[in-house]
Amino acid sequence: MISTYTAKYTKINTGYMGQLVEWPEVITEGKTLEECREMLQDAVREMIITYRQQNKEIPTGRALLEQIPVEV
Repeated sequence: MISTYTAKYTKINTGYMGQLVEWPEVITEGKTLEECREMLQDAVREMIITYRQQNKEIPTGRALLEQIPVEV
């Protein structure tokens, strides 16, 4: 079964931080955006294995993100 999660990437001093919106515990960093993507995919695979071993419910994906303009 394939699940789809929503990744959020933030530029940081050392590269990029990646985090899953629906599963905030899955978080990682990479020097480049591509490295961060790969590490995030690896992190979620490992988290799924851990959750299954602990009989925890795996969060479902498919969050909807929307940017809201705000005048500042």
